[in-house]
Amino acid sequence: MNRSSGVLMPLSSLPSPHGIGTMGKAAYDFVDFLKAAGQRYWQLLPLVPAGAGDSPYSSFSTFAGNPYYIDLDRLVKDKLLRPKDLVGINWGRNPEQVDYEALRLQRPAVLRRAFERGRDPLAAEVEAFRQENSWVDNYGLYMALKTHFKMLPWMDWPEEDIRMHRPDAVRRWTILLHEEIEYHIFVQYLFFRQWNALREYAHKKGVEFIGDIPIYVALDSADVWSEAYFFQLDEKNVPKAVAGVPPDPFTADGQLWGNPLYNWDAMERDGYGWWIRRIEGAEKLYDVIRIDHFRGFASYWSVPYGELTAKNGVWMPGPGMKLVGVLTSWFHELDFIAEDLGYVTEDVRKLVWDSCMPGMKILEFAFDAHGDSDYLPHCIPYNATCYLGTHDNNTVMGWLKDIGKRDRDFAARYMHITEDEGWCWGMIRTGMATCADLFVVQMQDLLELDEKARMNTPGTPSGNWRWRMLPGKADKELAKKLYLYTRTYRRV
Repeated sequence: MNRSSGVLMPLSSLPSPHGIGTMGKAAYDFVDFLKAAGQRYWQLLPLVPAGAGDSPYSSFSTFAGNPYYIDLDRLVKDKLLRPKDLVGINWGRNPEQVDYEALRLQRPAVLRRAFERGRDPLAAEVEAFRQENSWVDNYGLYMALKTHFKMLPWMDWPEEDIRMHRPDAVRRWTILLHEEIEYHIFVQYLFFRQWNALREYAHKKGVEFIGDIPIYVALDSADVWSEAYFFQLDEKNVPKAVAGVPPDPFTADGQLWGNPLYNWDAMERDGYGWWIRRIEGAEKLYDVIRIDHFRGFASYWSVPYGELTAKNGVWMPGPGMKLVGVLTSWFHELDFIAEDLGYVTEDVRKLVWDSCMPGMKILEFAFDAHGDSDYLPHCIPYNATCYLGTHDNNTVMGWLKDIGKRDRDFAARYMHITEDEGWCWGMIRTGMATCADLFVVQMQDLLELDEKARMNTPGTPSGNWRWRMLPGKADKELAKKLYLYTRTYRRV
C-alpha cells in the first residue's frame, strides 16, 4: 500500500429515515466527505446478513448481502416501491441506535412489495445475476427453508433428508419452495445492484473499500449446511469442536464463539477451493480485505462441542502458508490486512511475516506505563495498519475512563496531548505521524464521542452493533479539519 489513511464507518451507522444506514444518499454523501477529507479508504464491517446477536460476524451466508442495507428511497425512484409503501412504518424511536427488532418486523414486507412489482420486468436482469453468482441458488433455498421452518437453525429442522442436504431432498424442496427462493434471489439482486452503483461512484472519487472477512462462518449458515465436508462435523453433522479463544486476564472463561472449525485436511485435498471461492465473493465487494482473527491460520483454539466455556480447549495447528500462500498468489493484485491481535505467539508472528501482509497496531493498547509495547508509535513499522481502536474497542473518550492515571499520564506525555487539541485529535495526529503505510480512524473518534457510541463489546451477546451517526455530523468543517491532518503527514 502507498501511504494513505481512511475512516472506519459501518454502513449500518449512516443516518437514514428507515432505521439503519443504507446504500442511499447518506452513503454517497459519506464518499464525498471522505474525498473532501483526503481519505483513500472507507473501512466497513462485513456487509453480510447479520445473524445471532445481530452480529455481522455471524451470518447466514459468507457471500450474501444484508437486505437491511438496500435503500428503500432508491427503490421508490426505481418504481419498485410507491411512496405510500413507506408511510406510517415505525423503524425505531432513537435515531442514534439501530432497532433490529423493528427491522425484523417491518423490512421483509416492504421488500416483498418490491419483489412483486419487479419480478417480471426485471426477470432477465435477475437471471443474469443468478448466472454470475453460483452461490445464490443455494442461499435462496437455505433462506426459503429457514422461513418454512420458522427461522429455526438448520440443525433443528425436523426433516432429516433436507437437514443433511441430501440431493433428492434438495431437488424436492427446490420445487416446493420455488416462489420463496425467487424472492431471496431477487433481494440479493437488489443489494448488489445498489452496491455496484455505490462502489462505482466511490472509485470515481478515488475512494476504495476495506472489508472484513471473519475467519469463521456461523454454524447456522448456508455454507456449513451445504458443504459440511469442509468442517469438523460428525456423521450426523453435529460439530465435534467449536471455535473460541482461551482465558486471559480480562476473561477468566475465555470466549466461546461456537463457530464450527474447519476440516483443514479436506480443504487442502480440495486445493483450498472453498477459500478461493470465498475471496472471489469478497472481491466483488471490497478493494482491500482484512482477514479477521488471522492468527487462526497459524494455530486455533479448539473447544469440545457442548462445553459451556472456552476454558477446556486446546491449541491445534492451522494451515499456515499452505493456505495463505494460495490466497496471496491466486489474488496477487488484491491487498490484504492481517488482523493479528489478541494472543500473538511466535508462529503467528512468523506467518504474518511470511505472508507479507500488513498487521494491525492499536494505539489504545500502546500506553502501559509499566512496560514497553510493540504498539507504541515509534515501534510501528511501514508494513502495518495503525488504528486508534477498532469496532471491538471502546471509543477514545470511553477508553480514557477505563485506563489508570499512570497510563493516562504516560500517554499524554508521549503524545503531547493539549487541552486545545484534545485527546481524540491528539491521538489522530499521533497515528497519522507513524511510519505505518495505512492509518484508519473510527468515525466515532472523529466526532469525539464517548462510550455510548461503542460498536461492540466482545464477549457480550446483546446490545451491540447499534450506534448510528446523526445527520449533518460529517460536515465540511470536519472534512477540512481531517484533510489538514492528513495533508500534514503526507497521507493525501
